[in-house]
Parts: sequence; C-alpha cells; structure tokens
Amino acid sequence: MNLNSTVYKRMPSRDLADDLDRGDDASAALVSVVDQNSGNPSWKLSLPHVCVATVSSFLFGYHLGVVNEPLESISMDLGFAGNTLAEGFVVSMCLGGALIGCLFSGWISDGIGRRRAFQLTALPMILGAFLSASSRSLEGMLFGRFLVGTGMGLGPTVASLYVTEVSPPMVRGTYGSFIQIATCLGLIAALFIGIPVKEVVGWWRVCFWVSAVPAALLALCMEFCAESPHWLYKRGRIGEAEVEFERLLGGSHVKSAMAELSRSDRGDDSESIKYSELFYGRHFRVVFIGTMLFALQQLSGINAVFYFSSAVFRSAGVPSEIANVCVGFANLSGSIIAMLLMDKLGRKILLLGSFLGMAASMGLQVVATTLHHQDSWHVYLSVGGMLLFVLAFALGAGPVPGLLLPEIFPNKIRAKAMALCMSVHWVVNFFVGLLFLRLLEQLGAKMLYSMFASFCLTAAIFVGKNVIETKGKSLQEIEISLLSAV
Repeated sequence: MNLNSTVYKRMPSRDLADDLDRGDDASAALVSVVDQNSGNPSWKLSLPHVCVATVSSFLFGYHLGVVNEPLESISMDLGFAGNTLAEGFVVSMCLGGALIGCLFSGWISDGIGRRRAFQLTALPMILGAFLSASSRSLEGMLFGRFLVGTGMGLGPTVASLYVTEVSPPMVRGTYGSFIQIATCLGLIAALFIGIPVKEVVGWWRVCFWVSAVPAALLALCMEFCAESPHWLYKRGRIGEAEVEFERLLGGSHVKSAMAELSRSDRGDDSESIKYSELFYGRHFRVVFIGTMLFALQQLSGINAVFYFSSAVFRSAGVPSEIANVCVGFANLSGSIIAMLLMDKLGRKILLLGSFLGMAASMGLQVVATTLHHQDSWHVYLSVGGMLLFVLAFALGAGPVPGLLLPEIFPNKIRAKAMALCMSVHWVVNFFVGLLFLRLLEQLGAKMLYSMFASFCLTAAIFVGKNVIETKGKSLQEIEISLLSAV
C-alpha cells in the first residue's frame, strides 16, 4: 500500500478531513498497519527544525544575563551611576516587555503561524539590541531593553508550541529539553562575553551588538524550516499539513499522522476560541494544571536564588564571577541529565523528583541559617544547598512545564493556553523578584527558605495528584485521554 502524502495533494481540505473521518475502525486499523510496517519516525528529519527553533531560547537566556556583568559600566557611561532604581529598571525593563509579548503570543502564533511568529520574535530583539548598543541615555537603553523583552515574551511560548508539534512522540521529551539547554547556553554565553567589560572601555556595547547575530540567523533559517502541521490542519490547510508531515516524519507516516489529527479534532469546530473560554467547561482542568505548574515553579524561589547566589558565594570567599559560572554549569548539567532521562523516566517522575530535591535543598539552607553563629562550615552547607537546588530545578521543574503543557493542551486551545500560563509565569516571577529582598529583611533567611521549601513540597503533591504521564504518547492520544476523563 502506498501511503505517500502525494495521494492527497489534489483533494480539497474539507474533503480529505471528511474522508479521514469516515470510519474510526478503518483509521485505527490503518494507523496500526503503518506503525507495524514502518516503526517509529526517524528523529533525524525533525532535528534541524528543532535546533533552529531553540535559537530563540538561546536569545532568551542571553538577554536575561547580558546586563549582569556590564551594569556598572553601563551606568557610568550613561550617567546614572549610583542610582539603584535606574539600574533596577535596566535589569527588569525586559520583564515588562516580556509580559506584553507573552500576552499577545497566543494571537500571534495562531494568526500568522509558528514559523512567522519566530521571525516576528527576532525583529524586536534585533532592533532592541541596536538601540541598547548605540544608546547615549538611560531612556534609549530602557526602550531597547523593553523591545528585547517583547521578543523574550513571545519566543519561549512559540518555541514550546513548535517543538512539541513537530517532534516525533518517542523523542519529544528529549527535544523539549533542548529549550532549557539552549537557555542555559545563552546565560553562559552572556557571562563569558561580558568578561572583558572591566578592562575594555565600551565593551558593554559589543555585548548587545553580538546578540543581533543569532536573532538574524533565527529569522533567516526559519524561512527554510517546516511550519507546524498541527497549525496548518487547524487552519484547514490539509494538503500543506501533509507536506510538512512528510518533511518531519517521512512519507510512510503521513497517513497515520493525519488520521490521528482527524480523530482528535472531531467534535471541535474550527472557530478560534476566546480567552474567557479557558476558564470554564472541559478545558478548565488542563488550563488550571498549567497555570498552577508555572506559578509553583516561580514560588519555589528559583529566581530569588539566582538573585541571591552571589552574596552566598561571597560569604564563602568565592568571587562573584566564579559563583555565576558554578550556578550556570549546575543549571546546564541538570538540563543535560534531564534531556537524557525525559523519554526514559517520563515527565511526571522528573517533576516529582525535582520538586522534592528542591525542597530538600532548601532544607539544607534552613539548617545552614540555623547554624549561622555556631560553626564556619555552615557557609559551605549553604553553598552546597544552593548548587543542589539549581541542579534539582534543572532536572525537572525547569524544563518539564514548558514541554508538558503543549502536550496536554488540545490543538484548539494550545497557543492561547500557553500564552495564559506563560503570562502567569512572568507575573509571579515579577512579584517574587520585587518582594524577595523586602521579605528577606522582614522575615529573615530561615523563614523565607522555609516558605520556599513549603512551596516545593506543595508542588510535589500537586504533581502527584494532577499531572498525567505523557511519555511516548502522540499529542492526539494525550488529548483524547484527558478529555475523556473530564
């Protein structure tokens, strides 16, 4: 039997959809035959497309860390040295832009497609980098950072959607981990590129100029990448969806992939949903799980730990540059291990282990603060606890939510639901960063670390009760199993 997608290229979209819908038994039998005869799709076909998509995550990490080392030089050159409020705005202005970009990411990725959304992501990152690099005033720097932030808010959402939708089921977890690894590499790249900033006058401008290169490459290379077949099918462009499935999975897997899409799509109208529809009805449960996962991820204190790590290392006599490298490599090491285990152990086990490990690490921090006035070794216990916390985070709580949520969201709501969940992530991230030092001052480190440990334990319990395992399942199998449980 010839299952090549060229059989369908001349069929109108709706005719093909009706044809695929004409018999559940026939479709299921066909999928079974295809799976037995041709096995799993080759991971090699989709790999280049995934690698290009993760450039947006590299840029996300780079821009998160690009001002850390050069901030003092920037403040001196632009005339706001000693103004901690202005310095704080330079660091955090991109967060405001990220929230705006994230809020609109659902409309953008559903409206123009995943591929064009990536290219749109690159545009403010290039313009913002140019403005920041050439700025002569604080206002120019802030505007450049805000533009970059809009791209940062759009990029992670589109990357999670795209990687999930173009990856074969048996390597989707591995490919999803590429996003976290690329973010870590971006952070480390920003750290190393910023090293000469104290010796070379004006080097901070080079740090911003450099970021325009990968952004331009993302926009260019996306022109040659596949569009998401799921988005094309959702738009009624069935023939184009088959062509892209053939590019991503191989010709022998096109018919089974289209049959899967048809079965999961049955009963859903093609009209785009409103954001308000995510808060009631059959989709509420998966959206609630998604928003809670991202909220608990941030309430675990991970970004507060990143903010505070330099002070902890300095108390142990470790320079801040070495501290940043240690934290960066702990994050990268955990992400690589997660990549290797994601499709072996599964998402749920990694999430559970990660949150429990983070709770234990915060317990070490509590013990270290309790022994603060007794022995000097409490400093090393604190440093070890912090590195273990970052490592545990990178093993599951960091990479899994961005992979798991596009898997559990039905195709109809996937883009808007991801935008909503990522917006929750940015809002909670903002308030944790805003209130951390104030809470540390009023409650003390022991109480604050205890609160973070409690949130980690709460997250582990939530995962155990609400999260399903998605390892090795197609997106359509996951969607059908979740909706049938409602």
